[in-house]
Amino acid sequence: MTNLKDIPGVGNSIANDLENLGYHTIKDLVGENPEHMYECLEERVGTHVDRCVLYVFRCAVYYAETKKPDLDKLKWWNWSDSNLSS
Repeated sequence: MTNLKDIPGVGNSIANDLENLGYHTIKDLVGENPEHMYECLEERVGTHVDRCVLYVFRCAVYYAETKKPDLDKLKWWNWSDSNLSS
């Protein structure tokens, strides 16, 4: 699978954001830093971006890097700051 919209939680809007950041396939996300991606997106659009986008980026990188992902980790909301700190 190469289509970014194959990633759980990634729809048209997030796929467009990823493409605008230079990510065109799932493989492009391997080894990337979701926090840096989020900061770059905010710089690109010139305003604050909802933090949920960061959670989707975290999920997307996990998905790209994991052969057999945990189904709970494919829910973007499980990548929130509060869930990661628990």
